[in-house]
Amino acid sequence: MTTSTIIVLITMIVYLGGMVAIGIAYNRRSKGGSAEFFLGGRQLSPLVTAMSAEASDMSSYLLMGLPGLALLCGLAEVSWTVIGLAVGTYLNFLLVARRLRRYSAGIGAITIPDYFTRRFHDKRAVLSLVSALVIVIFFVPYTASGFSAVGKLFSSLFGWDYHLAMIIGAVVIVTYTVLGGFMAVSTTDLIQSIVMTVALLVIVVFGIRTAGGWSNVVQNAQALPGYLDLTKGYIPETGTAGTFGFVPIVSTLAWGLGYFGMPHILLRFMAIRNESEVKTSRRIASIWVVISMAVAVLIGVIGYSVVKELSIDLQDSETIVVELAKLMSKHSALLAVVGGVVLSGILAATMSTADSQLLAASSSVSKDLLQDFFHIKIGEKAAIVTARVTVVLIAVVALFLAWNPDSSVFRVVSFAWGGFGGAFGPIILFSLFWKRTNKWGAFAGMLAGGATIFIWKFLVRPLGGVVDVYELLPAFIVSCIAIVVVSLLTKAPDQEICDEFDKYAKIK
Repeated sequence: MTTSTIIVLITMIVYLGGMVAIGIAYNRRSKGGSAEFFLGGRQLSPLVTAMSAEASDMSSYLLMGLPGLALLCGLAEVSWTVIGLAVGTYLNFLLVARRLRRYSAGIGAITIPDYFTRRFHDKRAVLSLVSALVIVIFFVPYTASGFSAVGKLFSSLFGWDYHLAMIIGAVVIVTYTVLGGFMAVSTTDLIQSIVMTVALLVIVVFGIRTAGGWSNVVQNAQALPGYLDLTKGYIPETGTAGTFGFVPIVSTLAWGLGYFGMPHILLRFMAIRNESEVKTSRRIASIWVVISMAVAVLIGVIGYSVVKELSIDLQDSETIVVELAKLMSKHSALLAVVGGVVLSGILAATMSTADSQLLAASSSVSKDLLQDFFHIKIGEKAAIVTARVTVVLIAVVALFLAWNPDSSVFRVVSFAWGGFGGAFGPIILFSLFWKRTNKWGAFAGMLAGGATIFIWKFLVRPLGGVVDVYELLPAFIVSCIAIVVVSLLTKAPDQEICDEFDKYAKIK
């Protein structure tokens, strides 16, 4: 192992140690109670709300997926995806955040399934059961993809055994999540968003310099047919320009709909300390998302020139940031530290999503399933212990799913995003904006949206043509129709529910 590699490793170990230290600190400060463990006592500042929401959302997609897609195929697909995600972020904060904070606090809900149950006065907690199962079904393999990313990162950098590296990463994530709960997860997500930002900016500067300057970057990109065209794109297999028309544009823009149903993002809205501070969070989150994703796409374009100029044999376009960080670390000890920070940024992007998913999944099992649906009576301390044990058990299952280093677990990410957007997105919006929505409409919407994800993904989309669209879009539409139709065909909500809606959902 070279000196630069050792420096990079030490930098990353220090970073991981810092995350565990935060978990220990919040464990000592904790007053106990499930509300604090799952929702931080609703004390998130606007900055932490905004940055932890976005860090937990982006995952390794920001530092691996976006640059890799841009490098390989140009601007068409990746740009429309970024536009959809940016608009979705803004609208989620604008339409959902303040109302959900007020409504959830007013009815005493501390998880998303708990919100559905209390919002619709579902005494049998059927909504809690269905939504908790949706969270577990989609979050466990989603978490597995995060563990897999950690294992592959350390394995490729330092030659470590994939399984050992994955287990170490999982242990770190589980440790600070179990110790500190929601506040530890949110605080580490804030720090990780800062590390991700530093990584993006450093790589841009270094990449442009390594590629021979900005003019050279532009010249190399323009030499590829359709590479910089938002309606064409580049086909690497044939070396020709493609076509990116109305259907694929709408399909990629639909990514933005997923935000309305993401449990780990919605929990941040519920946890902000004051609903009046949502506007500040919205501005911070929107600005960061636009800048960070634009820079990530730019890195892909720059990365193509670096690969071309240095004749790098890049086996996987998504590893371009890793390759640039490795190049940087070879120049000097100082740049090796910087390279370690950049690589920690990739680690941060993965960890910030995995920790939030673990916490959301564990709350669904320990509270929404065991306590609310099965009516298992346990005290506050026992509830915390149950939640922590659940985190560990879910992590073990996720490790098992990610055990094969050659598995296609990463494909689950877009599928899970669509699953949450289709199952939860419409009912979140209807629950906050349409008084006539009832529990049967909510139940039908979740089932219809979730089922459409599977049907469209595996039966309809393979047919190609006009139906070859991201499954989130049809699932979102079907779910909306199901909510409206079933709500109108069944009994209207009781007056008590309508009074609560008038009290909490209307924002002047």
